[in-house]
Amino acid sequence: MQVKSRHHLRSDAVSELETALEEHLGVSPEGDTYERVEFEDTDWEVVLIDGEPRVAYFDEEPFPTVRGANAYEPDKRLVTVDAGAVSFVSDGADVMRPGITEATDDISPGDLVVIAEESHGKVLAVGRARVDAADMVGDEGKVVDSLHHVGDELYEFTG
Repeated sequence: MQVKSRHHLRSDAVSELETALEEHLGVSPEGDTYERVEFEDTDWEVVLIDGEPRVAYFDEEPFPTVRGANAYEPDKRLVTVDAGAVSFVSDGADVMRPGITEATDDISPGDLVVIAEESHGKVLAVGRARVDAADMVGDEGKVVDSLHHVGDELYEFTG
């Protein structure tokens, strides 16, 4: 990914970002430097917190990257998948009902969510929910569209 621009965030932008992450995910990122990076060839924008790509903007909404979610361990908007779904989700597949073991009850259609595996709680992907939490677990159907996953360009970006 070719960097188009980078600039440090003003303190009011940092406060807005921290407030949004606290409200949506119950996480409080803390860092000394916040730098926004825009790319030439993609719509993604990333916020480096102390040099690490911890937050990305998905449709203008700030949300942790996979690396950020693993660093901050969110307890909201969390979808947990079983071992059978891990390889698919890690490769960028959308999440299907049969692979889901649980979902936090604060998820509504259209929400950004983190997808974690059940054994160790490691986040594998970020996606957008198609249904609310009560309809996540079941026998068939796609319920989360994958937006960012382990090993993709955003995951591999090192700042």
